[in-house]
Amino acid sequence: MNAVRLPVIEAIRETPPSQSALGECVSRTVRRYLADIGDTACDEGLHALVIHEVEGPLLREVLAFHDGNQSRAAAVLGINRATLRKKLAAHGLL
Repeated sequence: MNAVRLPVIEAIRETPPSQSALGECVSRTVRRYLADIGDTACDEGLHALVIHEVEGPLLREVLAFHDGNQSRAAAVLGINRATLRKKLAAHGLL
């Protein structure tokens, strides 16, 4: 890996001021995770890990916001209802 690892404090200061609250939260969390694991390899890959960790709570919250209505939740997420059901099942949310 050729990336230069910054000290955590220095990396925290590099959050772009125009970044959304959600983007800022993801940036902070990924920086902390990377600082915690150091050079340890992530077996499934960092992208897959983040998507898996974020997708479950995202689906749960959107579905709860729409009172369990899968059609409305799918529309808000920009996916079809069958895809939503598949993802819900994968995360044990059905």
